[in-house]
Amino acid sequence: MIPLLDLNLEYKMFKSEIEQSLYEVLKSGSFILGDKGKELEISIAKFIGTSHGIGLANGTDALLLSLEALGIGHNDEVITTTFSFFATAEVIARVGATPVFVDIDPVTYNMDPLLLENVITEKTKAIIVVHLFGQPADMDKILNISKCYNISVIEDTCQSIGATFGGKKVGSFGDTGCFSFFPTKNLGAYGDGGMVVTNKQYINEKICLLRNHGCEVRYIHNEIGTNSRLDELQAAILLFKLKMLNEWNLKRGKLASRYTHYLKPHLKTPVVACGRSHVFHQYCVELDDRDELALFLHKKQIATGIYYPVPLHLQEAFQYLKYKEGDFPVAEETSKRILALPMYPLMTKNQQDKVISSIKEFMSGER
Repeated sequence: MIPLLDLNLEYKMFKSEIEQSLYEVLKSGSFILGDKGKELEISIAKFIGTSHGIGLANGTDALLLSLEALGIGHNDEVITTTFSFFATAEVIARVGATPVFVDIDPVTYNMDPLLLENVITEKTKAIIVVHLFGQPADMDKILNISKCYNISVIEDTCQSIGATFGGKKVGSFGDTGCFSFFPTKNLGAYGDGGMVVTNKQYINEKICLLRNHGCEVRYIHNEIGTNSRLDELQAAILLFKLKMLNEWNLKRGKLASRYTHYLKPHLKTPVVACGRSHVFHQYCVELDDRDELALFLHKKQIATGIYYPVPLHLQEAFQYLKYKEGDFPVAEETSKRILALPMYPLMTKNQQDKVISSIKEFMSGER
């Protein structure tokens, strides 16, 4: 089977280094808010180009605590894309605010900035911009609009660590950048993990407080917080894997270029927008008979994925927002046509050749 992502192979290749990293933590006896976590916070902030990094339990909490740190809550509105993982909008509802959706650009799959001003009201307090599949959104246009209306910007960079817009890494543009270290991400832990990066000292202080039960001094609680701390075992693994992130992102890019070269004549392939670098967390193609191709590849022992089969505005959990089918036609059509192909930096040429030849076979009708 050719998987979407091969974490077992990754572990086999770096078993001794990973286990040594874990051993160092076990030997130290320090498991939460220790030296490894602090080193990772400094390293990620430096990598992204921000002043601060705050390690958290997961990427969802990174988004949630960003909203809380910015004071967003009941009676506020937050604009985001309808084509993303559920957590992007879930956190808006969790703080009591109202998610307001916009459609996507059909080329990049990111939020269409031309639609933003149409939904801004006096209640709009923030924009959560998603850099989907590893490609940056149009930050120039989004930031210009946010500044014009004095709206905060939170970057959902959970799929795009290392990607750049105009030579600057995503996560460094907004009030906060939010990262997930879920195992399947380009920089993945062996469990849940996340981080917020920011250049604003007050946000750094606020999220550090919130992640630890609102506590600066042990057992003295300044406010209501939560328990969202990145543990030392995950931090140790991430510190090791961070050393290889640039190389692995480059390998993803080479695999993507090769996919595009051979598949572009047969179906819709990804386009990297001008002035942006794409780290290909996912490599997604589009075609009318998506489900038939997915079944065909499955029979060939090739895994595929659908990101995402139902746009957020049509999810049952958001029925109370009163959106309906047809409100965001680009996202709705994309959800019916999109298919993710195997993509991971340790993928071999022979594996990719099998994926490519199988797709060509399907598209030729010779199956």
